[in-house]
Amino acid sequence: MNRLQKWVYGNWSVPVVSGVLIIISFALQWLGGGVANLTVSPQWWLDAGSHATHASAVFTLGDVFMIAAAAVAGYGIVVKAVRALIAKVIGIDLLVSVAAIGAVIIGNFWEAAAVTFLFAVGHALEAATLNKTRSALAELVAVAPDSATVVRDGQQQEVPAAQVRMGEIVLVKNGAKVPVDGQVVSGTGAIDEASITGESIPVEKSKGGQVFAGTVSRGGFLQVLATGIGADTTLARIIHRVEEAQDAKARTQAFIDRFSGWYTPAVMVLALVAGLVSGDVVLALTLLVIGCPGALVISIPVAIVAGIGRAARNGILIKGGEFLETSAKISAVAVDKTGTLTEGRPQLTDVVVLDSTLERSEVLRWAAAAEAGSEHPLARPILDTAQAEGVGPHGIPGSVTPVPGKGIVSDVDGRRVLIGNPPLLLQYGVVDDGSAAQAAESLAAEGKTPMIVAVDDKVIGVVAVADQIRQDAPEMVARLHRAGVEKVVMLTGDTRLVAEAIGKATGIDEIHASLLPEDKLDVVAQLQQEGHTIAMVGDGVNDAPALATANIGVAMGAAGSAVAVETADIALMGDNLLKLPEAIGLAKRTVSVMRQNIAIALITVVLLLAGVFAGGVTMSIGMLVHEASVLVVIANAMRLLRNARGSTAMPKSERTSGTAAQQVNA
Repeated sequence: MNRLQKWVYGNWSVPVVSGVLIIISFALQWLGGGVANLTVSPQWWLDAGSHATHASAVFTLGDVFMIAAAAVAGYGIVVKAVRALIAKVIGIDLLVSVAAIGAVIIGNFWEAAAVTFLFAVGHALEAATLNKTRSALAELVAVAPDSATVVRDGQQQEVPAAQVRMGEIVLVKNGAKVPVDGQVVSGTGAIDEASITGESIPVEKSKGGQVFAGTVSRGGFLQVLATGIGADTTLARIIHRVEEAQDAKARTQAFIDRFSGWYTPAVMVLALVAGLVSGDVVLALTLLVIGCPGALVISIPVAIVAGIGRAARNGILIKGGEFLETSAKISAVAVDKTGTLTEGRPQLTDVVVLDSTLERSEVLRWAAAAEAGSEHPLARPILDTAQAEGVGPHGIPGSVTPVPGKGIVSDVDGRRVLIGNPPLLLQYGVVDDGSAAQAAESLAAEGKTPMIVAVDDKVIGVVAVADQIRQDAPEMVARLHRAGVEKVVMLTGDTRLVAEAIGKATGIDEIHASLLPEDKLDVVAQLQQEGHTIAMVGDGVNDAPALATANIGVAMGAAGSAVAVETADIALMGDNLLKLPEAIGLAKRTVSVMRQNIAIALITVVLLLAGVFAGGVTMSIGMLVHEASVLVVIANAMRLLRNARGSTAMPKSERTSGTAAQQVNA
């Protein structure tokens, strides 16, 4: 399609042609309205406002151009109105069509041309500015790579990105876009992942690292094994989700749509009654024009599109308008501890020997041998340390029996090994003289997870595992409070002492410890009964019941999880905790803009109605103000595309390394 064709089929062709015809009409009238008179048959109804009189219609050439201007601008409006009527919908186009045709019938050609021209201009401006509100989605589409360099038959080949095959090796050079989701198999490099996670600082990648389509290499050379191509990439899923979310209706928008369904016919009835009572057709047509609910109808969707687009640009995916509205009401946030408040990479910190006949290495060996068959996340740091110190287990234990909420029981070389908490010892009749419980309590008070080790019927020691609090966890809690969240609650399966140590370090308001997955659900339900709107942040596995029960389920670090991107109410693509208060703050700003837009739309209609009945507001003035209100509403929503004050970047004071006091459990 060439440039001329693009213009002809573009948004501005109709208002430009109509505007030129209006200018020609005024020019002819200025030069002398009687340049040419045209007598038209059949007879014309000149005075439809009172009693009709039959006469031959006499037009100036200027009138002809004015009617042509109204026809050019009004044709599309009438077509849309007819199509809507066929679908049994009475919309704005019908109001404008009736008003314009009525103005022509009574011989008010300027008003007909002005109303249709202004409506066409407003539509073009609306389309242009609405495109800007969808700019975030356009930016996401723009980052999709066009080509890829793959290794085929031992040779480098450049192919369209859509033709990369699963399992192929893709080469990512400095400055190139990553064309697929994949795993680095060789090389090192720095990848700018801002298009996916919203974080502008490049991330170092090496063997085993994960990369995403649409990200950009800022240095180095990577060989990537393609694990996601085409529509299966994270970028494609994000684009799909944003498209769906921007089109999804919020509850307020659904109400406005229902309201408009009654409001528009009511305006037509009002205009008809006013015309019949006053005998003034011009008054009735003017009421049709100024009663158009255009600004009201667009006030909600334009804000939702802008808000969701802004969030997506910052690496925050919100499922739709309904969830955006709900997020603005969040008064309590429940967070899982492991991997959310903490790094999720526990390490063995202590091995306390309680049997004088044993060495530290022997206590560690028994603990590692017992954990060798365990799937618990705390088993890995014990096994890793034992391997590093040369006392790692060989093979697997004879049997491993998990005891929920207490620990495990293992058969190691024919001997029973317990590793867990004091209730586990009590259940199996192992006597503790108090030293193990005291050591465990002391370690827990330091924010570590202690595990008592007993062989047969004798306690031999205590091992402790700890994780670090995320450096941005305290700042996240503080920002949540500033965003209007009344209560931040920690839900953890760990002991009370450990949970309190983390809570104190992060500023958590309420702590619920020693919870099973179903217990977390109960806590969320209780908070809802107290009147809170709850957001639950978790890993989506053992927190699944609580996430499903919460008003808003939040997934962190969702870039690598297709399930999280598709199912979470809010998906934080990166692993930045500060994105959570940013998401809530943006939701509140969006709802505030929605309310402002509704107020602007309603106040405009009320003032115009008052102006009509008071005198002075004509059809053309009414349409001008109406279109101005539509643009004001759109411009107000576009403010959401700007970043709010404050950054998700971590304060300099919090980028320092953690202290010993920040060591917490997994």
